[in-house]
Amino acid sequence: MRVRDSIHDDRLPDSYYTATCNDLSGFKRLEGNIKVDVCIVGGGFTGVATALHLAEKGYEVALVEQNRIGWGASGRNGGQVIGGYGQALSDFSKIENSFGAGNADAVWKMGVECVDIISEWVKKYSIDCDLRWGYVDLAMKESEIDDLKKSMDALQARGYPHEQKLLNADEVKTYVGSDRYIGGVTNMGWGHCHVLNLVIGEARAAERLGARIFEDARVSKLDIRDDSVVVDMDHCRVTANKVVLAGGAYLGKLVPKLASRVLPAGSYIVATEPLDEALANKIMPRGFAACDQRWALDYFRLTPDRRMLFGGLATYSGKHPRDIVAAVLPNMLKVFPELENVRIDHAWGGYMGIGLNRIPQVGRVGDNIYYAQAYSGHGVAPTHMSARLISEAIEGDTNRFDIMANVKHPPFPGGQLFRQPMLAIGMAYYRMKDAIGR
Repeated sequence: MRVRDSIHDDRLPDSYYTATCNDLSGFKRLEGNIKVDVCIVGGGFTGVATALHLAEKGYEVALVEQNRIGWGASGRNGGQVIGGYGQALSDFSKIENSFGAGNADAVWKMGVECVDIISEWVKKYSIDCDLRWGYVDLAMKESEIDDLKKSMDALQARGYPHEQKLLNADEVKTYVGSDRYIGGVTNMGWGHCHVLNLVIGEARAAERLGARIFEDARVSKLDIRDDSVVVDMDHCRVTANKVVLAGGAYLGKLVPKLASRVLPAGSYIVATEPLDEALANKIMPRGFAACDQRWALDYFRLTPDRRMLFGGLATYSGKHPRDIVAAVLPNMLKVFPELENVRIDHAWGGYMGIGLNRIPQVGRVGDNIYYAQAYSGHGVAPTHMSARLISEAIEGDTNRFDIMANVKHPPFPGGQLFRQPMLAIGMAYYRMKDAIGR
């Protein structure tokens, strides 16, 4: 199975999420010209969540998506809902180094709040997205156990509100039935969900509040005027007081400054046929989402219908593997050899946006164009935080927005021609370290 991932495609990817989505009716196409308070470009979590935040505040909003809502990374990822915004919640010193001592506490709280937004909206708007709580970080060597314990202690010391538990070699098998791991740490404040149902559910909630959401709306240029911006889609236009760019890795070269600071990197997932109940209970007894601690990590979870959803294999070359199953399956079998004869029903992938410093890029282009991008594979919850910051800034409260906007994000070295190969070489070094256990 290969990735179908052209920039303009009116079909959702052939994934488990698409096959089990509870709303594929789609959104209408914009015909004619309209004028609104805010136009949002991009129908993933950042754009949709911004639309919902603003619609809750009473703004007249139009969202334009060049393909389908949830078509990009937001509807293709591993579905793991985990906290942290800009840096890991457990490493407060890194948060201070990145954002300054005076802002560190606010950023730490945003790393908790980003998950809360999802939890609150799922309840408030009755979004059917299989949201479940329970996450386990897995260790493959003693140094990783030490690091995980330090992280757990650091979170508890700062008053982290959710239960965590350190697992020894025997205990970890009651969460992940594999001989590959020697321990881990659980977190009941993190979990997993059906991401395509979540993003479409949020879009429907925004629509019910008055937001106008359009698909098949490819933006070709932005015409910046004194008091407005014209978003040109060739066949129609949206004139807005403010614009939010939320296309991430799929924004292309619409704004060259932003394009130079985000690198599309591939990530790939397989989903098995529904497993026998006994086998499912053996390999994932608690139904938690899980990942290991390597740079080239594995992440996995069971779906509600007992499919193993297993992902990883991040690529930085800009090229997708010719056969996703052949590329990902060996990694899954290292963890769960019991799945050797299980059928693979779905295999898919796509691009995530990587930033050089791995901190989400939030800011302005001029006075009335906002943007957020580059979640570096950790975006389900943080996108919702970026959306809240942008909505706060549009309303006039820039305190938290400015914390993120003041972070410097250098462009990737090597320009358009060499930046992808240079990063691929760098990541090959970290994979080598994983392989030799350092």
